[in-house]
Amino acid sequence: MKSILITNANIVNEGQISLGDVLVRDGLIFVAGGDLSEHEADIHIDAKGKYLLPGIIDDQVHFREPGLTHKADIKTESRAAVAGGITSYMEMPNTVPQSTTIELLEEKYKIASQTSLANYSFYLGATNDNLDELLKVDPQNVCGIKVFQGSSTGNMLVDNLETLEKIFEKSPILIATHSENDDIIRANFVKYQQEFGEDIPIKYHPLIRSAEACYDASKKVVDLARKHGTKLHILHISTAKEVSLFDNTIPLEEKRITAEACVHHLWFTDEDYDEKGTLIKWNPAVKSAADRDEILKGVLDNRIDVIATDHAPHTKEEKANKYANAPSGGPLVQHSLVAMLEMYHQKKISLEAIVQKMCHHPAILFEVEKRGYIRPSFHADLVLVDLDNPWEVTAENVLSKCGWSPFEGQTFKSRVTHTIVSGHLAYENGIFHEEKMGERLKFSRK
Repeated sequence: MKSILITNANIVNEGQISLGDVLVRDGLIFVAGGDLSEHEADIHIDAKGKYLLPGIIDDQVHFREPGLTHKADIKTESRAAVAGGITSYMEMPNTVPQSTTIELLEEKYKIASQTSLANYSFYLGATNDNLDELLKVDPQNVCGIKVFQGSSTGNMLVDNLETLEKIFEKSPILIATHSENDDIIRANFVKYQQEFGEDIPIKYHPLIRSAEACYDASKKVVDLARKHGTKLHILHISTAKEVSLFDNTIPLEEKRITAEACVHHLWFTDEDYDEKGTLIKWNPAVKSAADRDEILKGVLDNRIDVIATDHAPHTKEEKANKYANAPSGGPLVQHSLVAMLEMYHQKKISLEAIVQKMCHHPAILFEVEKRGYIRPSFHADLVLVDLDNPWEVTAENVLSKCGWSPFEGQTFKSRVTHTIVSGHLAYENGIFHEEKMGERLKFSRK
């Protein structure tokens, strides 16, 4: 593997920004900080004026493989992720077939080992009847167990309360939940269907998948986790009320109950439905400006622990359907970091906080082995960004297989110029180097 020397970088790491160099050898960070210009390396990157961050760890993506590869696949979406500065991802089980057994899970790992430019891990999916399979999971080799409380594809809605209790009581590993109350959602849908028939306006999406539905489900799993001492991570918080469920009085290393905010819930509001329509239809729904602002406040005061994407592509044709038939989700991995950097330019969040929430905290929360920091002996996952190199998102420069983005027409001030994955220069000024694939994430758990 080629050695890499990065010089003159503004290094953003562990709450500080410092000018210095980083030397990478054999896939690891050999030395970090200070003047390393006397060292030789196969690749030299002069980072003068740019900012060097640890690689982003995205704890929630849907790359659609196997079975839904007309929308996306591991190869295309991992390339988009790397172009966006994401060096590691954790992917969801609602594919076809669903990843609800160890055998099916390992088939996805095999695909990723051959095609994923980024580092990878995959959740094992819970159902109402696969508890025995969940208990087989190796905590050092799998990121977590995914529980859908809100409706998902196939048999992945865990709506049996006795089963949910047992999963929380016996899980050997972190449980990540999609928390929405399906009964409340169904009742709301019937109400608006009676009023509008089959042509419900998209602006009613956050009233159908309501704040009440989110809070009720989140509160239920928080209570279960407290009862059983379960390590619980609630994904994509979308309401101000939910933020109140989480604690910021103890260090993340000691938390048993944690939360994630997604870029779209920090960026869009219900005022954007008129322009964006179903392109910003997500579950849980984008809600009010007050919800968005409280979620950001929760990120900044550490009630919410990480920022991720819930990257979930669908084709333009699928999204063009009327509200009830248009699927929820959209592509975000290519633009999540630059969107957060735009919020830095807007003085809403610091560079140090972005790195904390997108790099350090996912590594701590999931106990990822030797990633998420710029430290000697850690895996060399690094991203170099130019904070003053504007570009506009267009359909032509979207790298996800679906070919569109909710950010089309947006000009971002910042640009990812280089991404290093496990010591390999995988992306350089628009060019991918695919001689080496990413690595399977390992977890430092007992």
